Amino acid sequence: MSLSFQSLNYPSNISYCISKHTSHSQGKRNPSLLKLPSSIIPQAAESPLINKPSSDRTFSSFQLIGQEANGIGIIGGVSAYSSLNFANKLVKFKLEKEESSPPFVLCSDPALSKELLSLERGSFPFLSAKTQSLQSDYTLIVENLREKRVFLEKFGVCCIVMPCDISHSWYDEIKDGCSVPCLHVGECVAKELKEAKLRPLEAGSPLRIGVLATNETSVARFYREKLENEGFEVILPDKATVEHTVIPLVEALNRKDLEGAQNLFRIALQVLLVRAMNRIILASDELRQLLPPDDPLWRKCIDPMDALARSSLKYAQPQGRCK
Repeated sequence: MSLSFQSLNYPSNISYCISKHTSHSQGKRNPSLLKLPSSIIPQAAESPLINKPSSDRTFSSFQLIGQEANGIGIIGGVSAYSSLNFANKLVKFKLEKEESSPPFVLCSDPALSKELLSLERGSFPFLSAKTQSLQSDYTLIVENLREKRVFLEKFGVCCIVMPCDISHSWYDEIKDGCSVPCLHVGECVAKELKEAKLRPLEAGSPLRIGVLATNETSVARFYREKLENEGFEVILPDKATVEHTVIPLVEALNRKDLEGAQNLFRIALQVLLVRAMNRIILASDELRQLLPPDDPLWRKCIDPMDALARSSLKYAQPQGRCK
């Protein structure tokens, strides 16, 4: 398997990553899955979109190759690494089934990633400065995300996903008016947990799912809503756990103290697990990177982006869109 990327000069330094896949089972490279007319690849100095307000921006007509659109549109999140990690999941899950992954288009904006990361690293009710920051950045962030959604629609994708927890804080505003489905990570996780038919760890108790996030006020809230709609009991860290583990964990990340963040992360997981959690959703990209895959605690954790990737792959299949 190989990936190649082509960078286009568009506003806000957006990189549009175009995937080409190699079939290992057949031993030969597939033809390009995307066709980009030369008319839509302007030079940086000649781009008519740069430094223009969103109301003046127009998009050329170009689409994914194929009899029907089956591409997945990806709006990047808190870092280019996390966005590419999600794209890698799309390829990996298909290779495990010895199938070719569908084409995908990835929009990654470094300026937006910086804003999202700042917001993801903690917004608690008793941290007023962070809460005010979230409100003040609201309009610009939503406009930025909606522009990327419109671009992906014009590209001819069959669905749009955001592999970023904090971006889902504005899910309704971003999807409003969209002509293709925007998959919600919380709904994807809740559906997979429902289908897994887990059993309560304590007789007579409901299925309990924990949610651990570095942004409690928005991210944990939407996971809780989606899971409770499916009948799960959702447990969040109590105030003492937040004050003594989660907030210090965020502070450790800010000063790049990885070992300290890992130790606090393990404590937070243990505090939730003693409350008979079936699983714990790691609702932060940085939390998902703190444990190695072979760590025993990882087996109790859920990477919600796995569920989002699997759901998008199902939807990219014609039969998946009929359900």
